Parts: sequence; structure tokens; C-alpha cells
Amino acid sequence: MIKIAVPKESEIGELRVALVPDTVARCIKLGFEVSVQSGAGLGGHFTDTEYAEAGAQIVSSPKQLWGESDILLKVAPPGEQHGEMEMDWLKSGSKIISFLDPLGNPSKIQELAQRKITAFSMELIPRTSRAQSMDALSSQANIAGYKAALIASASLPRLFPMMTTAAGTIPPAKVLVIGAGVAGLQAIATARRLGAVVEAFDIRPTVKEEVQSVGAKFVEIPIQESTATTGGYAKEVTENTQELIRKVLTEHVKKSNVVITTAQVQGKRAPVIVSEEMVAEMKVGSVIVDIAADRGGNCACTEPGKNICYNGVHVIGPLNLPSSLPVDASQVYAKNLLTLVKYLVKDGVMQLNFDDDIIDGACVTHEGQLRHPKVKEALLHFAKA
Repeated sequence: MIKIAVPKESEIGELRVALVPDTVARCIKLGFEVSVQSGAGLGGHFTDTEYAEAGAQIVSSPKQLWGESDILLKVAPPGEQHGEMEMDWLKSGSKIISFLDPLGNPSKIQELAQRKITAFSMELIPRTSRAQSMDALSSQANIAGYKAALIASASLPRLFPMMTTAAGTIPPAKVLVIGAGVAGLQAIATARRLGAVVEAFDIRPTVKEEVQSVGAKFVEIPIQESTATTGGYAKEVTENTQELIRKVLTEHVKKSNVVITTAQVQGKRAPVIVSEEMVAEMKVGSVIVDIAADRGGNCACTEPGKNICYNGVHVIGPLNLPSSLPVDASQVYAKNLLTLVKYLVKDGVMQLNFDDDIIDGACVTHEGQLRHPKVKEALLHFAKA
């Protein structure tokens, strides 16, 4: 019987958990044995009792949990506990499925390969209709976009919706969302539900209809180069194009009460789209919420993890927004993992068919080898740096 293990996350501030009691029960029905570290779900308000009632074995020792697992399910990449590296506790030949930041920290992926661990990175699940139910980046970005709009509304010293009162009419707030991926679209939809007037920009012109479908006006900029990867993600553009974007967006930023930035490029520092000069032209009391703060930020004034005031403009750089709503973030992430595990394991055996685009795309290490060409490229880049 394959043993699935769910450890308590060791990364500071990480409140999510890889499986919730409901998905534990489903795993057991599928024939897996599930062990959960004591306290693993407390950040997401799931108790040991709930896990035990779902059929999980509660294990107090993290070292024992990691060492006995066949498949380890995590949220954040393996870290460190009490001076020991967590990945050292994995037995050779075991599997780990988690967010691994393979392009941002390829050396950690190389270590997993050296330990002959088969690793699947949730960041690299292909963005295809077949893999949609496993797409954890999207499920977590959806939550981040929602929370960003709430943070903006709570931080702005004025109302989001238009209000007609006996004292006169209060106009709606003007919100600009930069980046119309999953997070951006949810930020737009949430800001619209709160009553704001919203416009949005994305370097991918193909998302115009999606932006309009959630009630925002699309800011069009004539970009002459390719702006999307084959998987549909935004790609890094030249400095000339970035300068053109900043030039056009300056007027839109200046007129906005709120700017929510969500633009990220896989494995790279987030592009700086909102310059200090643009921030300086915003009205006093305006708010910028920079979802890309985890990758350095889209705003030149962003200080990751901090809320600063720059010339009267509040610049907020929240980190790990999905973790701020750990109940729902854990539930949807657990479903992503469950779907992937069911896809990988057939008749009690993990079957790795690398002709399959989902398995080939997400598996970064296997049998001591780095498998993913982008991870190899990132490792080479880091070595030269």
C-alpha cells in the first residue's frame, strides 16, 4: 500500500496544508495509507481529531513522517527544521509533490535529484484544459486576486462604490489592475462587485475579451513583440517594450485611486511597471497593492512584506496572499493534489509515462536526473552568476 504523508509546513507564515480531512478520506477510499503530522492543519483550522476521523494516522515526529513516506505532499518547498534539512529525511526513491520554485531555486531541485527523489513541481503543471483541475497556480492566484482587492478597499480612505446620499453623490473609486491572469481577473471581478470603476492592462492582447467579460475596460498598447509563452503565461519583454508600457500607463496610474499589480514571469524577477515617478503623480491617499511582491514587485517603491507611504501613496507589498485565507486555499490546493495523485497512480503503482504532457511537464527529477530543460537552463544561469 502506498503511504502518503502530509507534514506541517515549516516556512514562516505558511498556514496552508497539503491535504484537508475531506481529501484524506478520499485518498483512503482509493487505497492509500495517509499519515499527517500532528498540528499540520491547525493553520488552516483543521484539527488532528478531524484528520483522525477521516482515517489518517497522526504522527508526532516530522523525521519519521518524512522518512516513511512513499509520496510526500507539501505546500512550500522543503526547508529546514532544528538545523536539519527536511529533504535529507526523504528515503531514496520516494516522491514529493509540492510548490518547489524550480526556476527560482534550481539548486534545491538538483539536491533532490542527487538524493534520487522523484519530484513534481506544482508550478509546472501545464496550462491546458486536461490539466485544469490540477492547476494549483491558478487556484491559489484566484484567492490572491480576491484578497488584493479587499486589501485595497480596506486601505483606501474613501468608498469603492458610488453612493447617492442626502448630502450629494459620492463618485466610485477608480481602480487599475495591471496583469490580467487569474489573479488579475479575480481582482477585477472583486473590485467591480465592491462598486469600483475598473480598467486593466495586460501585455497579452488576447486577454482583452476576458477583461471585458468581468466588467473592466481594457487598456490597449500597441506591442510589436511576442508576449506569451506556448503555455499561455506572460513572457519577459524587452526594455524598449517595458518603457512603452510605462509611458502609456502613466496617465492611467495618475488618474487611479487604486492600482493592483499582478504581473509575474515564471522564474524571473517581476517586471517593474510602475516607476517612482508614476507613484509620485498619484493623488495623496491613493493605494497600490503589489501582488508580485514575492518576486520583487511590479512597483519600484514596493518593499516586500511591508506597507509604506511614498509621497502620500500607500504602497502595500503583501507576501503569500493565499496563506492569508488558509481554509479555502488549502481546500482547493488539496483537490489539485488529489487529482494529480489519482492521475499518476494506477492499480497501486505510480506510472510515469513521460510521453504524457502533464507528467513530462511537472516532473523535474527522476532516478537521479534533472528532467526539465527550463530547470537545467536556470541552474546553468545561476552557476554563471
